[in-house]
Amino acid sequence: MCGFLGIFGDKEVSKRIYIGLISIQHRGQDAAGMITFSKKFHLKKGNGLVRDVFNEKNLSYLLGNIGIGHVRYPTVGSGKAEDAQPFYVNIPFGIILAHNGNITNYYSLKNKLEKELNININSTSDSELLLNYLAHEISVHLPFTYENLLKSIKNVFINVKGSYSAVAFIKDKGFLAFRDPNGFKPIIFGRKGNEFIVASESVALDILGFDVIDDVKPGEVLFIDMNRKVFREKIAESEKTTCIFEYVYFARPDSTIDGINVYEARLRLGKELAKKIKKLNLKIDVVIPVPDTSRAAAAAVAEELKLPHREGFIKNRYIGRTFIMPEQDLREESVQLKLNIIKPEIEGKKILVIDDSIVRGTTSREIVSMLKRNGAKKVYLGIYSPPVISPCYYGIDMQTKKEFIANGRSIEEIKKFIGADELIYQDVESLVYAVFGDKNAACCNACFTSVYPVPVDEEEKRMIEEDRTKKIELF
Repeated sequence: MCGFLGIFGDKEVSKRIYIGLISIQHRGQDAAGMITFSKKFHLKKGNGLVRDVFNEKNLSYLLGNIGIGHVRYPTVGSGKAEDAQPFYVNIPFGIILAHNGNITNYYSLKNKLEKELNININSTSDSELLLNYLAHEISVHLPFTYENLLKSIKNVFINVKGSYSAVAFIKDKGFLAFRDPNGFKPIIFGRKGNEFIVASESVALDILGFDVIDDVKPGEVLFIDMNRKVFREKIAESEKTTCIFEYVYFARPDSTIDGINVYEARLRLGKELAKKIKKLNLKIDVVIPVPDTSRAAAAAVAEELKLPHREGFIKNRYIGRTFIMPEQDLREESVQLKLNIIKPEIEGKKILVIDDSIVRGTTSREIVSMLKRNGAKKVYLGIYSPPVISPCYYGIDMQTKKEFIANGRSIEEIKKFIGADELIYQDVESLVYAVFGDKNAACCNACFTSVYPVPVDEEEKRMIEEDRTKKIELF
C-alpha cells in the first residue's frame, strides 16, 4: 500500500507536495520521493519518512509548477532506495509516474518487456514496470493525441493485471491519472482556481485547500492538457471491487473514498460488532480502543452497549505502524515502544478492547499481556473485521499464508494463542454491510474470503510469496 500526490499548478509546487505527502504518510513509511518539472525534471527520493528525505535545501532545487510525490512501503521488490517512486523515462517525450497498488502479472510482464521489447527495468518496483509499459504503448500510438492516449491506456488496462491507481505527467503534453478497471485503490481529484490535484486520499486535498471534484472511476482516464482543458473518459468496464481494507485500517478516518467517509464507516463497523458482543452477555466494565484506527469503532461499540468508553493506551507518535514493520521481532518491540497503559483505567476491571484486525497475532498477544500485567481482571478482544485468512495480491503487504494466525486455526485456538478471555470477530456480511450499506455489495475482501476479483496465475503467486519471503530475510 502506497500513497501519491500530483499537482498541476500555476506556481511552485514542491513545498505543497511535501505538506500533502505528510498528510498521507500513514500509507507508506519505507520511502518517499518527488519529481517536479520546470523545463526539465528535478528528482529527489530516498528511504525514510517524508521529513527525513526532504529538507529546505533540496525542496528549493525541486523547481516547477508541476510535480508528483509518493510515499511507499514495498509489496513487490526489495524496498531498496532505487525502488522509491516516482519513476521517469526519457522516451517518448519524458514521462514521470507514481502508482499505488500491485501488478499481479509483474514477473511475466517484466519478462515480456525485457526479452521481447528490449526495455530494461532497473529496479524491482512494479511502478517502473507500469511506467515503461505505458511509455511503450504511447510510442506505438504516435503522433500524440488524446485519442491515441486512450488507445495506449486501453492496452495497459488489457495487459497489466492487478491493482493500480496512477498519476503521471507527459512532458509538454499534459497531466494524466488513471485507475484500473476494478478500482481496487482510491484516487481523487480536485481543483483550486486554475490548479489541479490528484491524490490517494481526500485528506491531502483538504489540507492543501483544494475543492474535491470527483473520484477517478474504475477504468477511467483523466487527462489535463497544457492549456488546462480537462478530459475524462471511462474506457474499461469491470465490476467495481474497491479494497475494503482501506476502510478497516489503511485510510485516514477524515478521508472520503468513493463517496464513503472512513470515520462514518468505522462507526458503522462498531455498531455491527456490538450486535455480536451483546449476544454473549459478557460482564464488561469499560470499552477501550487500540489507538488510533479503532477509536471510532470503539466509541460506537460503547454507545451501543451503554458502557463507559475510555482511553486505556497512550500512543507514542514517533513510532510507525506496526502492521507494516517488515520483521516479527521489530513488530513485537515496536508494540511495547508504541503503546503504554493508563493503569487506573485498567486495574481491577473487565476490559473490552476494540481493534481493527488481527494478521499475525503477535501484536494482539502483546496488547492482552500488557493489560493483564497491569491488573486487568478480564480482557475481551473485539475485532471489527473478520479473520484474515488469505494473502493480498493487490497491494497490501501480507502475502504468505503462514504469516496469518487465522490460517488453519479455529477462533478458540486464536483466543488461546492471544491469551484473551473472549475473542469476537466481525463476520463478512456485517463488514460489507457496514461499509457499503449492502451486504452483497461488490468489493475486494479476498483477505477475509479467499475470493479474488482478478485471478492471479499460480506461478505468479509462487513468485510473489518467494519475493516476500526473501524481503523479510533482508532485514
